[in-house]
Amino acid sequence: MNRKHYIQYIVMSAIVFIGGICFSIADAQKVALKEKPLNPKAATKETPLNVKTCYGCHDEIKDFHAAGKHRKVNCRSCHEGLEKHLKDAESKPATRMDHATCGKCHKEQYGSFISVNLESKPKVEKSTATSRSPLFDIIMRPHGFTREHGEPRSHVFSLVDQLLVDRAFGGRFQLKDWTKMSEAKAAEKSVWEILKDVDPSSSDQKIFPPYTPRTAFTAANPVCLSCKTQDHILKWAYMGDKNPKAKWDRTSKVVEMARDVHRPFNCFTCHDPHSAGPRVVRDALIDAVVDRGEGTYPYDKEKSKKITMTKVMFRDFRAIGALNKPDSNLMCAQCHVEYNCNPVIDLKTGETIGMGDRRTNEFQWRNVFDYDAWVEKQGYRDFRNEVTGALLSKIQHPEVEVFWGSKHERAGVECKDCHMPKMKKAGKTFTWHGQKGAKYMKKDTCLKCHPRWTEKEAEYQIEGVQNYIRGKMRKAELWLSEFVRSYQLAKSVGVSEDTLKESRKFHTKAHTKWEWWTAENSDGFHNPDQAKASLLESIQTSIDGVKFLEKAIEDKLKAGK
Repeated sequence: MNRKHYIQYIVMSAIVFIGGICFSIADAQKVALKEKPLNPKAATKETPLNVKTCYGCHDEIKDFHAAGKHRKVNCRSCHEGLEKHLKDAESKPATRMDHATCGKCHKEQYGSFISVNLESKPKVEKSTATSRSPLFDIIMRPHGFTREHGEPRSHVFSLVDQLLVDRAFGGRFQLKDWTKMSEAKAAEKSVWEILKDVDPSSSDQKIFPPYTPRTAFTAANPVCLSCKTQDHILKWAYMGDKNPKAKWDRTSKVVEMARDVHRPFNCFTCHDPHSAGPRVVRDALIDAVVDRGEGTYPYDKEKSKKITMTKVMFRDFRAIGALNKPDSNLMCAQCHVEYNCNPVIDLKTGETIGMGDRRTNEFQWRNVFDYDAWVEKQGYRDFRNEVTGALLSKIQHPEVEVFWGSKHERAGVECKDCHMPKMKKAGKTFTWHGQKGAKYMKKDTCLKCHPRWTEKEAEYQIEGVQNYIRGKMRKAELWLSEFVRSYQLAKSVGVSEDTLKESRKFHTKAHTKWEWWTAENSDGFHNPDQAKASLLESIQTSIDGVKFLEKAIEDKLKAGK
C-alpha cells in the first residue's frame, strides 16, 4: 500500500469510527428518552415540599407518615413530578421503586442486598441424578417444572431467574452474556441490564428454538411475577382483579407485564415507605389472613391475637397488610409458601379453571397434612399425571407452613434470625439483607443460640437432619416411581378402569406427602419431625398402592387363564 492510499485508509477508518460512536450515542439517547430512569439524587436538589399539602388529598398516607419513623423524610425523596401533580391532579407523579433510593440512608442493608453468595451455586437443577430429586421428571410428567426446576439463590437475582427459567417463557428471555450471571448491582437496577428478549416484536407465549415443547414451557402468568417483584404495585388491583384503575390483572399478557418490571423484591414489599413500619403487600396472603379470617398463625390462635394484620385499602382498588409488630415469618410468607398461581383443573368437570377465577391467585395457608382436604374443598388440582391420569398438585415452596409448630418456631425464632441476622460493621448493628442460608453464617446465626457449639458442630447438626430427610425423599420417590410402573403394567394387562380409578387415590395422597418436601428448600431442617412423618406416610401409601395394583394384575392374569 503506497503512502497516498495509506492516508486515505486512515482517514476513512476515522470517519467510520467517529460515525459509529455518534450513531451509538444517538441510539442510546433514544432508548434513554423512551424510558428515562428516575434519579435517586434528584430529590436532594429540590426544595422540600410542604407535606401538609399532600395530606390534603392523601389522608390515608398521613396516618402512616405523620407518626412514623419516616415523618421527616420529605415526599420529594421518593417521588418526582410533584410540581406538575400539584397543578394538575391527573398528572401522576413518578414513584422511585429502586433499592438505591432507600440505600442512601440504609447503606449497609442496601450493600448486603446486592452482595452475591458465591458459595451458593447458580443454575443448579433439583431434578438430576445427583441432586435433591433424581426421579422428579418421571413422577411429575408432563408438568412444566420437568423442563427446569432450579435451586434458589440470592434474592437480588429472583426476577432474573424467574424470567430466565426454561419452564416460564419458552426460552424468550436469555442472558445477554453468560458473564452476567453474577452481576448483582445490574440485577438490582433492572432485569433488562442482564436479560434480552429474543423476539421483542411479539408478546405471545411460545417456544423458541432451540427449545422444543419437551424442553421448555410457557407456564408464566401475571400472578407469578407478584412473588418476585412489586414494581407493578401501583398498577395492580387487589387480588389481580380487573379494574379500570389498574393496568395489569390476572389475565394480562404476561410477556407485556414482564417487560414493564425491572427490580426484584422492592424494599417496600416488607417496609412501609411512609412510616417505615412492618407490612406485607402480597394480596393472596392478605386475603387468607384477613378476608378469610385464618389469622397470621392459623395453627396458633393465641399467637394470631398477638401478631395481627390490618387490611388497608388505597384508592379503592389496592391494598396492603399493616402488621402491628415486625414479624419476618409473615413478611417472608409473601413468597415462601405454597400457593396457587396458575390455571387449574376443575375436579367436577375436568375443565380448565382460567386466570379469570380468583382461585388462580390463592394461598391455601395449610400445612402438609391438611392441604389435600383444602384443595378438594376448593375444587381444583394443578395437573393430570401423564401416565396414571391422577389429578395432582404442584407444590411451590412452603417454607413458612413447614416452620409452623417446629421447635425453632415454638422457641420464638423467626426467618430473619437464620437468614437475615443482625451483624456489626464499624461498631454499627444492622440487619443483613442478603438472605443466605444459616450454614453460610453460622457464627451470626446458630452460635447465637447455641454458644457451646463450634461452627463445625453446627454444620454437623444441620447435615445430620438434612441427610436423613434427603434419604426419606429418595425412598418416597422410589416408591412413587414404582407405583407409576405398576400402574403401566396393570393397564397393559387389561385391569379395569374402575380398579385403575381407585388406585389413583393412592397416587394423589402419596404425591402430596412427597412433593411438599422437594419443593420446600430446607431439606426438612425447618421441621424435621413433620418432614419425617409426611415422607413416611408417602412411602407407605405408595407401597400400599403398589400392592393394590399387584393384586389386581394377579387377579386379571388368573381370570385370563
